[in-house]
Amino acid sequence: MMDRPGEPPAVCGGRAGGDAPGAYSVPMSGDEKTCTFGIDSSFVELAVEVFALMADATRIQIILALREHELPVNTLAEIVGKAPATVSQHLAKLRLGHMVKTRRQGTQMFYSLTDEHARRLITEAVFQAEHALSERPLHHTEAMDPEQLRREADKELTKAVTGD
Repeated sequence: MMDRPGEPPAVCGGRAGGDAPGAYSVPMSGDEKTCTFGIDSSFVELAVEVFALMADATRIQIILALREHELPVNTLAEIVGKAPATVSQHLAKLRLGHMVKTRRQGTQMFYSLTDEHARRLITEAVFQAEHALSERPLHHTEAMDPEQLRREADKELTKAVTGD
């Protein structure tokens, strides 16, 4: 992770919690690493930009559609029920946000998620929405482990997006 000029360096690599006032420990991936940063970190503003980017139903549908495999624009347009030009505009924004990447095959451009973070962000948002609607959200049941619940939620979200 890169530090910003004039900002205390972020502490990464397995540390649970920070020494600085207002510092929080944030899990970075499935491994044991965490990143600690203060509440005045410039990463807060970057997080706001990420949330603003995700504050669009079509972009969320695109991310959900790309969870399992790469797809061309026309297929994405069919899945989300929008014109290819509209989907291309949304994909351009997601590319600028480093959430999707491209691969050219002949004259066709294929899109895929850059990494698992966008998918996880959307899944967590859905889990948060579940809390608003239920006293005992599905992901809190003891019948399945959390990863199994995430996989099941992913399947349900895919069905909702694709209409299958």
